[in-house]
Amino acid sequence: MNISAIVASQRIFFKSHTTLDIEYRKNALRKLKAILQSNERLLHDAIYADFGKSEFDNYATELGILYKEINYYISNIVSLSAPQRVRTNLANLPGSSYIYQDPYGCTLVIGAWNYPYLLSLSPAIAAIAAGNTCIIKPSELPESTMNVMASLINENFPPEYLHVVTGGVEETTQLLQEKFDKIFFTGSTRVGKIVYEAAAKNLTPVTLELGGKSPVIITKSANLEIAAKRISWGKFLNGGQTCIAPDYILIEESIKEKFTALLLEKIKESNYSDGAPHFTRIISKRNFDRLTNMIDTSKVIYGGNTNENTLYIEPTVMSDVSWDDKVMHEEIFGPILPIISFKKFSDAIETILEREKPLSAYLFSNDSNEKEQFTAKISFGGGCINDVIMHIANEHLPFGGVGNSGIGNYHGKHGFQCFSHQKSILKKPTWGEPNLKYPPYTSAKLGWIKRLLG
Repeated sequence: MNISAIVASQRIFFKSHTTLDIEYRKNALRKLKAILQSNERLLHDAIYADFGKSEFDNYATELGILYKEINYYISNIVSLSAPQRVRTNLANLPGSSYIYQDPYGCTLVIGAWNYPYLLSLSPAIAAIAAGNTCIIKPSELPESTMNVMASLINENFPPEYLHVVTGGVEETTQLLQEKFDKIFFTGSTRVGKIVYEAAAKNLTPVTLELGGKSPVIITKSANLEIAAKRISWGKFLNGGQTCIAPDYILIEESIKEKFTALLLEKIKESNYSDGAPHFTRIISKRNFDRLTNMIDTSKVIYGGNTNENTLYIEPTVMSDVSWDDKVMHEEIFGPILPIISFKKFSDAIETILEREKPLSAYLFSNDSNEKEQFTAKISFGGGCINDVIMHIANEHLPFGGVGNSGIGNYHGKHGFQCFSHQKSILKKPTWGEPNLKYPPYTSAKLGWIKRLLG
């Protein structure tokens, strides 16, 4: 079955209204969870083959989150789908007003390579929960995970409801030539613009989960021991290939030396050696070359060692970095951590404001004024105070970017709404009809209109 035929079959199936049934959606989610759980070994082996991701990391950062998300929707799908009654204004009385969650229809999810299961299946789970059909296009870079997702889903679900399309740029281009009712994309800003342009031709609504250089600010009021521990973990998780990883550090000059010593100590304790089971290798030779080109050996204070044969880059810390350095010209997306110092907190804020809005931002501080300035003055997708990355683990928080780092958000109820149209309905009785809005118009009627609407 070719791509056009699959899209056509999904459009026909959606029009049958089968997916509107709540039990149908719940059963689909239960089935997907059972398939994933019964094939965990296959899923672990595939992701390890692609870029050395351990079973622990695969469960903690991908499969476990997917199970939790499926459980959330199964438990909450009835309330999420129920019409929400809202206040009716005076001009529409007698009457009642409701917001209905309408599934869009035929949806497309384009996943990313760095968390191949999570970033392909999490949006698809939300799409199914909201009552849509879904085509998933995983990234082709982790080929084994792409193929295992395709085999598990395509062998267990009808293509007119849920289907995985494999392949690369050619297949993605073909998909974007089709008319969808909703497109969800996770990836780079560059490709996000291509997806957005393709969607615009059909006025298709999109959610774009992109990236950017996510800063972490550390001030003298911070608990430096905790900051070093949490930043080290968050930065080098998944080999630094995390869209919300701290991209660079902005640190108050007076504590830079003390913090740096603690950071290097934490990195050493973690033993991110070549072949370590808890340290993911770089996804491809192309990315390996891109990253090694960013390393200025004259500014390296830790790490810098690489192995082209295993696509290993040692956790690398660079100090005294400026915005002219290569490492600051684009999102790093790897295990390289630049450090830039500042004298005043306002300087750190201004540094961030001068650049594109990041997907995430982090602050380590125990100063209430600094916390207030951080949240009030900087625009970013989401973040943490005195932690990194963990905001993504709370399904009650929307996850998404702003400006150059993305459009829209998802997770939990926000994921359900992401794949739903909020349809407004005003219900009126046929009695008690006021005559104010009907001709002939009089000055008395105008006076009443002004009272009702003014």
